[in-house]
Amino acid sequence: MSFRENVGALKLWNRELDRFKSTAEVFDKYPHLQENAEAFRSKPVVDVDPKRLLYVQQREFAATTPADNCVSVIGSEDATTCHLVVLRHTGSGAVCLAHCDGFNTWSEVQLIIKAVTSLSNVCNEGRFELHLVGGFNDDAKTSHKLSLNIMAAFQKQKEDIHLETCCITEMNNVVDKGIHRPIVYGIGVNVKTGEVFPASFPHKGPAEELRSARTFAGGEMINIYDSSSGLVKIGPCQWAPDLNIAFWLSQSDATILKYLSTSPMAEPPHFVQHMKSTIEFLLSHPNSDSLFPGGQPQLYQRTESGTWERLVQS
Repeated sequence: MSFRENVGALKLWNRELDRFKSTAEVFDKYPHLQENAEAFRSKPVVDVDPKRLLYVQQREFAATTPADNCVSVIGSEDATTCHLVVLRHTGSGAVCLAHCDGFNTWSEVQLIIKAVTSLSNVCNEGRFELHLVGGFNDDAKTSHKLSLNIMAAFQKQKEDIHLETCCITEMNNVVDKGIHRPIVYGIGVNVKTGEVFPASFPHKGPAEELRSARTFAGGEMINIYDSSSGLVKIGPCQWAPDLNIAFWLSQSDATILKYLSTSPMAEPPHFVQHMKSTIEFLLSHPNSDSLFPGGQPQLYQRTESGTWERLVQS
C-alpha cells in the first residue's frame, strides 16, 4: 500500500489493495480519509448560480476541461443512497462528475475514466484524483453496498487512481430526531481549480423533466455534455407507453415515498412533487418519438445571459 503524504490520498489500484469488506474497514485502516471526510462535510453549502453551471441528474455524467468557456461548475444533488463521483486529472485539469445509483456500477466507472482520459490524451504529467461523496447509514445497507462496489470498480482499473475525498456512508451520516439521513446531499466541482465542495442548486435544467423521465423509465448512465461544442445533448430516449403509472398520482405522499424511494425517511422535501411531475411528463408523452423529431437529440446551448437555450435543428 502506498500513500502520498503531502495530500493524504490513498491509491486505489488493483496491484496494491485487496477489495474492502466494509466501509468501516476503510476508515479504520486509513484514518486520514476519515479526517478528510469530517473536514469536507463541515464546509458550508454553496448555492450555485445557474450561470456557467452544468447540472448532472441521476444516471448522468458530464466531463470537461478548464478551457471550457461555457461551464465553470459541474454539480449534482438529491443524493441519498446514491453516490456522487468526481474524477479529475491533475495534469490536463479534465474533470468528470457522475451521479451513480448502483444501476450498473462497473460499466459506469469505465465510462467515467474514459471521459477523463479522452480529454487528457495529450498530457503526460499528472495523476487521477477521485472524490466520493454520498450515502448514509440506511437500514437496507444500500449505501454501504454501493460504496464498496464503486471503490472495487475503481480498484480494478488499470489506471493509477488516488482517493482524495471519501465522504461516504457512515462518514456522511447524521441522526436527526432518531432518523438517519445524509449530511451532504449535493456537491459541485470547480472546473478551473478542481475544488470539490458541498452545494445546492436552485436550477437543475435544461430539460429537467425529460431527463428525469428518461431515468424513471429505466435509462442507463449517459454522457449529457459535449465539451468541444459546449452543447448539452439529451436523447433520443425510448420508453413504452405505461398508463399504469397514473396510479401513483392518486396516492398519498407517504405511499410514494415508501415505494418509489430507496430511503423514504431521508429524501429532500421536494422528492414527492418531483416524482409526480416526472410521472405527469411521461403520461403527457407516452410516445417519446415526438420529443425527438427525425430521431435527433435535443441540443441546448449557453446564451449570453448564462441560461441554457434549446438549439433548433434544421
